Amino acid sequence: MQSTIKDAICFLGDDTSNAEIAFFGGSFTAIDSEYMISLLDATTEYIDRFKGIRISTRPDYIDDDILELLKTYKVTSIELGAQSMDDAVLCANNRGHSRNDIINASKLIKMHGFSLGLQMMTGLYKSSSSTDLKTAEEFIKLEPDTVRIYPTIVIADTKLHQLLTNDEYTPQTLSEAVDLCSDLLTMFYDNDISVIRLGLHHSESLESSMVAGPYHPSFKELCESKILLNKALSVLESSKKRDEYDIYVSPRCVSKMIGNKRSNILRLHELGYNVNIIQDDSVEEMELILK
Repeated sequence: MQSTIKDAICFLGDDTSNAEIAFFGGSFTAIDSEYMISLLDATTEYIDRFKGIRISTRPDYIDDDILELLKTYKVTSIELGAQSMDDAVLCANNRGHSRNDIINASKLIKMHGFSLGLQMMTGLYKSSSSTDLKTAEEFIKLEPDTVRIYPTIVIADTKLHQLLTNDEYTPQTLSEAVDLCSDLLTMFYDNDISVIRLGLHHSESLESSMVAGPYHPSFKELCESKILLNKALSVLESSKKRDEYDIYVSPRCVSKMIGNKRSNILRLHELGYNVNIIQDDSVEEMELILK
């Protein structure tokens, strides 16, 4: 563990003050307590060089004692693998925790002064767009600092793969997932909640083991592109009809406004709008101005 931290320091250079040590890929507080403490002990020599420690864990493995222990090791951020706020969906997917576990853990985490992160999955077995939207609404009420959104991907030789094979589960199409997640993204943005991940990280192992589901290596950009298309349509439909329109966007959003393989431009052209996309430093990110 210490060698990993040393490697990270060498990679990051002198300024690691905004970096975090992170324990992800499992349920950190659910592992053997002695092993968990040994991992935390390994950080003590270096922790003052970092912003803090970020962990992910299960909602049903959070209590006052655990939180007090984490605080002594300078853990600052705790993410909960909530996945859904619908008890029927949680049960059908064998999550092992309930909606109330998520609510109670979130309140405890915030009460003890930690940054709260919530992770959700869309398109789970027995879920729907309406239950996923409801999950986002309930997340917002819990006032997390960050959110991660993961569309469900079917991995080979899993229970979900078996359900798919038996025609008991139908994964979202990429288009359906983009439509839903662009709405979710807008909801969180509108409530000043940072979405720090949307879609799974690209990896060769993921692509080799995936058998179905709405995976795309640039999934978040597809969703942001959809948001900008909807905003463009809203202003175009209420504008005076003319032969050509200029749409000004932030330099960071030019490719998103154009769309993957020019999909937004082509869609607007199909609807009778001939547009030019122009970058403008004065336009805020994810906003646009029609001229």
